[in-house]
Amino acid sequence: MPTTNRPGRRRGGSSRPRGVIAALGAIILVVVLGLAVQRLLGPGLGGPPRCTFTNPAGTSFDLTPEQARNVATIGALAAKRDLPPRAATIGVATAMQESKLRNLAGGDRDSLGLFQQRPSQGWGTPAQIRNTVYATGKFYDALVKVPGWQTLPLTEAAQKVQLSAAPLAYAQHETEASVYAAAVTGTHPEGVGCRLADAATGPTPEQVRAQLETETGLTAEVTGGSLVLQAGTRRAAATAAGWAVASADDLGIAEVSWGSRSWRRATSADATAWSAGAPNNPDTAVRITLVHR
Repeated sequence: MPTTNRPGRRRGGSSRPRGVIAALGAIILVVVLGLAVQRLLGPGLGGPPRCTFTNPAGTSFDLTPEQARNVATIGALAAKRDLPPRAATIGVATAMQESKLRNLAGGDRDSLGLFQQRPSQGWGTPAQIRNTVYATGKFYDALVKVPGWQTLPLTEAAQKVQLSAAPLAYAQHETEASVYAAAVTGTHPEGVGCRLADAATGPTPEQVRAQLETETGLTAEVTGGSLVLQAGTRRAAATAAGWAVASADDLGIAEVSWGSRSWRRATSADATAWSAGAPNNPDTAVRITLVHR
């Protein structure tokens, strides 16, 4: 009996470590898979931070918050100069080709920034060119000097400004660029919504107001943690609203109300769409609420 029991005890003793190891392996696998899913989805179950731009026909395109912020600047400055949305479409398409809508620190030879402008070609100092407001302004300065730019094919208008080695490349971005531009030039402000994680901090209301005035030319009153503005026209108010949503990640914006419509910051997929806000507000009224600090 002792002889037969000893093997039994050895078999029983060896099965317990195997069971523990298997259980630990399963736990590790679950943890690894969980981290992988979290990395893939980002904040919330809706997916990584993104801004979705949609036209009235329902065609949509996604950008990162960084790209959307640069689209906001390009569109707002066009509206500030009272240029038609076509100017912003050309500007956005150009930046899509040159930098993928990012403010690059380098490029071909001494090219820099959104539009890959070159200090050696008279576009400005490196520091100026890396300032997206300055760079966009210089682009529009050159564009409006192109005879008939409003009616030229987009790729021709862009090429006359950029003098690129690939002059036909800009045309491929026209459809997307027109959707982006419409959302931030007052044409279709509800065409942009961003899914973003909660922000614990950000610029002060005064700093956001200064940026709003610089890029849109509009003035706002700081009321608590919000900016309130009454624009003179629907387009101006709609431009401010689209600009604010597209800039929400960078500027710590929690909610944007335009007329009777509203966008609210959230991590869910619903945050890419606008919803009903305060009824009976005029479409010249905008409220930009910043995250709680």
